[in-house]
Amino acid sequence: MMPSLPPRPGSRAAPRTIFSLLVAAVGSTLLGALVANSSAMGSAAGSTKAPTKACLAPASWAVFAERQPQAASKQKILAELSGRDVLLLGEEHDDADHHQWQLQVLSGLHALRPEMVIGFEMFPRRVQAILDRWVAGELSVKEFLAQAEWEKVWNTRPELYLPLFEFARLNRIPMLALNIDQELTRKIADRGWDAVPLAEREGVGQAAAPSDAYREFLFEVYRQHATMRGKSTKARRGDAAFARFVDSQLAWDRAMAEVLAGQVAPTASGGKPLIVGIMGSGHLRFGHGVPHQLRDLGVRSIGTLLPLAAASPCDELVPGLADAVFAVPTPPRTATEPPRLGVTLESKDGRVLIASVSKGSLAEKSGLQDGDRILAVASQPLNGLTSLLNSIRQQPPGTWLPLHIERAGEKLEIIVRFPAQQ
Repeated sequence: MMPSLPPRPGSRAAPRTIFSLLVAAVGSTLLGALVANSSAMGSAAGSTKAPTKACLAPASWAVFAERQPQAASKQKILAELSGRDVLLLGEEHDDADHHQWQLQVLSGLHALRPEMVIGFEMFPRRVQAILDRWVAGELSVKEFLAQAEWEKVWNTRPELYLPLFEFARLNRIPMLALNIDQELTRKIADRGWDAVPLAEREGVGQAAAPSDAYREFLFEVYRQHATMRGKSTKARRGDAAFARFVDSQLAWDRAMAEVLAGQVAPTASGGKPLIVGIMGSGHLRFGHGVPHQLRDLGVRSIGTLLPLAAASPCDELVPGLADAVFAVPTPPRTATEPPRLGVTLESKDGRVLIASVSKGSLAEKSGLQDGDRILAVASQPLNGLTSLLNSIRQQPPGTWLPLHIERAGEKLEIIVRFPAQQ
């Protein structure tokens, strides 16, 4: 998954941006804000300036003119962008307000251009038939999520996305599965694009080369992952592993662009549908990622919309970021922050594995190690990644959580002692 990337060179990088890109590119599932101390991620490469003041009014829209964003009406923005062939809506995957905003935008676009199609990053191509059945009204929510293997392919709380899926079903709007399987992403990250046989590429073609700015951001992600694993001094731009990392990201962007581009054609009625893509903001910011691949595929009429925190510093809001942005009001703070374990998880062949343990994290202090397989939580058999995520979220401060694991064929019990609330 990828919530947000990339910021322009020299700007602050949102921590979740880096986490989400990394997770998706290596085929793992990260527990978002629960997993690691976000403050450890630091700033993007080259960042030397202190953040400037915010210049977006909460709950307002803005477009970019010269150097500063300018207020604009939702009606004007949607009227203009509804005429594009492809319109991409960004998100941070675990932000409920972003999904509420997407729903509002979809509703407005549908009123202006009822003939539309909605593509979702969340689903790999192989579940397209399941999406078709859902839109046709043949599946219950439970059946849809189970048959689409939601917990395996996305592992973010489904209630965040269900309003979007219900909107498509209610209005019989076709849904498109844009993504590729995590297994393919893993293969590319492990071997490189050229080493993956043509028959295993799921029909994805050769991606257009990235811009220097995009490649530089990807290196920052790669470097920060090395930092998380205590190997920051070993990260180099010339690393073969970094080249494979870039390959996996480009294949991901290319796959989504290909599905979207394949819909840019007149329908039987002679008109063109509006093709909307729902995806992590990093896939569209500054025209990198999916827009770049769409242009390489011959699609020129592309629009991009982003939800941004109203408190975003002015120096991050520059022309080229997107066609328009919506200023998401700051949500009320929760009484306590959710517990953080400090691991990157991977679901493989029905098993939940620890792909990496962050240095200095609660997981490391508890004795968890890379490669550990989690079998049960508090003596309850593990029912996938979501059940583990929920168990961690619900753990009160100052309590102990037993994890039953398998390591090198030996079964062990690890006690995670969550610190008391300060």
